[in-house]
Amino acid sequence: MSLAHALMTSLLERASSGYDLARRFDKSIGFFWHATHQQIYRELARMEKAGWIASETAPDGGRTRKKLYRVLPAGQDELVRWAQEPAPMLELRDELMVRLRADAVIGPLGLDTEIERRMGLHATRLKVYQAIEARDFPPGGEFGREARLQHLILKTGIMYEAGWLGWCKEALAVLREPALIDHPA
Repeated sequence: MSLAHALMTSLLERASSGYDLARRFDKSIGFFWHATHQQIYRELARMEKAGWIASETAPDGGRTRKKLYRVLPAGQDELVRWAQEPAPMLELRDELMVRLRADAVIGPLGLDTEIERRMGLHATRLKVYQAIEARDFPPGGEFGREARLQHLILKTGIMYEAGWLGWCKEALAVLREPALIDHPA
């Protein structure tokens, strides 16, 4: 996925200034596709040059040079083209897994501290996701297709964080148990 596709999706939800788009991005798509505000502004300029989006001076733009961006038909066509392509599987690349392999070969490396730190980060993110779910998707609520799809995306984040918490607990238990002699398989 490119940042352009994420930004066009967000702009189709609501035309925005670059600043407002970056703030909204941080609170939604940014949970699973990170981009700095500088990257967002650079990408908006590139997308406008490509004819995918257009900007106009905001009502207060005389003082702030603020622009409002909206998706053009060519941008929507590009988004449809991209959405219909097969999505690649996520490739796991995590240094912690290599460190655990090193711990298995060398012996205890004190990785429980790092796993506890990560556990805290995952617990914090899980609470954020659960608060969003409670606020936006109360039980028994009637939701249309768009909201149900957004809820599915949120549930993916909830399951991801809960899965990591479970893994961290299991990893801490293994790291803290007395060393046993491993037998080769």
